[in-house]
Amino acid sequence: MTEYAILLSPSTNRVYARSSIRLLWSEIGAFNDTVLGGKVREMSETSIGGVPYIVLTADEFTDTDIAYLSNLSSRYALFERIGDLLRPIEITPLDKFDSDLLTIQKYSGKTNEHFTKLLLNIAAVYTAAPERLLDGRLRVLDPMCGRGTTLNQAMMYGLSAAGVDADGRDIDAYSTFVKTWLKNSRIKHNVETATIRRGRERIGRRLDISVGVTKELYKAGKTLDISVVNGDTLDIGEFFKPESFDVVVADTPYGVQHESRGRQVSRSPVELLQRAIPAWTPIVRAGGTIGLSFNTYVVKRQQLAEILAASGLSVVDTGDFTHRVDQAINRDLIVARKAPA
Repeated sequence: MTEYAILLSPSTNRVYARSSIRLLWSEIGAFNDTVLGGKVREMSETSIGGVPYIVLTADEFTDTDIAYLSNLSSRYALFERIGDLLRPIEITPLDKFDSDLLTIQKYSGKTNEHFTKLLLNIAAVYTAAPERLLDGRLRVLDPMCGRGTTLNQAMMYGLSAAGVDADGRDIDAYSTFVKTWLKNSRIKHNVETATIRRGRERIGRRLDISVGVTKELYKAGKTLDISVVNGDTLDIGEFFKPESFDVVVADTPYGVQHESRGRQVSRSPVELLQRAIPAWTPIVRAGGTIGLSFNTYVVKRQQLAEILAASGLSVVDTGDFTHRVDQAINRDLIVARKAPA
């Protein structure tokens, strides 16, 4: 048995920081149930030099195990603990770009970057092919993408991704940000725009960006593809082909007024999700997952589980991820898997 110690990343969000140790604990538990194969035997929280750590007692980790653990949402550093000493372990995060891709945007209602990463991680490791996360083949969709926090995290990981949102202002804000960031960062890319029609009816507009992680990869045609659609999430099957994505993740509405292509749906997100999840499911690959965060004050886990099951998905036991966002929002997540082929 080997002891490992994980030092947490500092968070600028003090409310989230208070929950970060427990959330990381649950995230490690999910990794242990999936990609780590049960190697972690014990977990504990301890203070070393006055700083909190999570300590793992585990079978010795392989390079692949370290690769997964390197991408834990709140991981700052990883050590092997030998008595009173900490030996640094070289981590291998997937990050392809500078961190300002995730942090530079500041606006009201932005999902915490650590939580966005956590939700994507949990949905990814419960797919039938979690290795796609490490080798860059995982395809991600956020059907309620807002200003693109999930899309930026996917880009950071070197993954192709797509997003849909009904709010044209949010799509415009994301488009302006990502194009400016790519230009200022001197990253090779190509941008194309198009109108999406159903017959003569205009049902959306689309932005497609091809991004080169390096100039050499861009010249070789090996790019990340980011697609963003301003349209109705209920029309998602007209924007993307069936079984196009390994993971669908969304930070669902927290109970404020939500409109879908001009049609008022409900003050509660439950009605929207009852209509949207059946639309999203066909574009998930066999063995893929849908991961949703939600406000427990307005949506009950059992309600979401029943909606997901009605679309032929199996809810997985991810552990406890409930945490307070503010006085009106207590957030949790749920993940359901589509049956493998």
